[in-house]
Amino acid sequence: MSSTPDRLNALAEEHLGFGSEPDFDAQLADLGVSSMDAVAFFKEVNSEFSLSLKPEDCLQFRTLGELASYIGGRNA
Repeated sequence: MSSTPDRLNALAEEHLGFGSEPDFDAQLADLGVSSMDAVAFFKEVNSEFSLSLKPEDCLQFRTLGELASYIGGRNA
């Protein structure tokens, strides 16, 4: 099975259309992710990782790295 960052990267490429591997330390807003795109992306993240994040929960994750750490901590 792929690592959490690899799986997040694949989801980001598919649903956020970065066109290249995103910087996991960059702010999502700085990467051009709108709030609507973020909510749709987090729905996919919920499905992929069996989470139940609500749209308002997504605000706590400003970078993909923060999200990866959160998911990794839940699976530890």
